[in-house]
Amino acid sequence: MTPDATAAAAPVVADDVMASVDDDGSVERFVIADISRDDAWVSMLLDEAASLPDWR
Repeated sequence: MTPDATAAAAPVVADDVMASVDDDGSVERFVIADISRDDAWVSMLLDEAASLPDWR
């Protein structure tokens, strides 16, 4: 089996990642998104997200 690898033309350095709490009135979600790319986001219920001290 031969690997099918393509070298990157140039490193991407313009990623913009942001986090936000989305509240639609009934459910609060923690959203992390790379706003420099289409459809590059993940979300979870805010109650299930780790707090900042838990990440340290």
